[in-house]
Amino acid sequence: MKRWTPTDRIVAPSVLAADFSRIAEECSRAIAAGGDWLHLDVMDGHFVDNISFGPAMVEAIHATNDIFLDLHLMITKPDHFLPQFVKAGADLISVHVESEADHDIATTLAAIRNAGCLAGLALNPATPLRDVEPYLDQIDLLLVMTVIPGFGGQSFMPEVMPKIEEAIRLRHQRGLSFHLEVDGGIDSTTAITAASAGANVFVAGSSTFKAPDMGTAVRAIRGA
Repeated sequence: MKRWTPTDRIVAPSVLAADFSRIAEECSRAIAAGGDWLHLDVMDGHFVDNISFGPAMVEAIHATNDIFLDLHLMITKPDHFLPQFVKAGADLISVHVESEADHDIATTLAAIRNAGCLAGLALNPATPLRDVEPYLDQIDLLLVMTVIPGFGGQSFMPEVMPKIEEAIRLRHQRGLSFHLEVDGGIDSTTAITAASAGANVFVAGSSTFKAPDMGTAVRAIRGA
């Protein structure tokens, strides 16, 4: 598996926008189109008002395609379900910092890393960056939501860009090397805004899986 660095421009098609009835083919299509990672949004109907899929789907994708799997757990008590997602084949697992996620953040991040996965921490648009600051030296990726989480197809929220800029400043100040990921409303236009703020991982759902030509869409986001 390639070792990714924060200087890499990474495009992660979001499986939430794929045709679930043809999931193996859809993931293969994303890989053939040049997707670097696959982003998997796990939602439990509690932390966010939607239900997506669980470990069985992750396992199926892992079994049928060889690509880096970037899991975003929008669930309560992610520490409880962590072993199942590790076993299913996750490469990177991001959990939320908000109190509604109901877990000990430092313990969960340590458990993810001890299981051999990369650890990510996510924050919602309304959550201030100060909530993740104590954990920045414990993560491999910071996921800044650029929409309100729960459903695909929403519009990008440029007002969260200052959080990305501040995270980049803190990363440099502390000598850290975590990735900066954006998720929500990302396309070739909004990717320019996010990249200018310092993001290097771009989660894109509708703009990739529903594009007339997925390869062209992925290249446009990476080149933005």
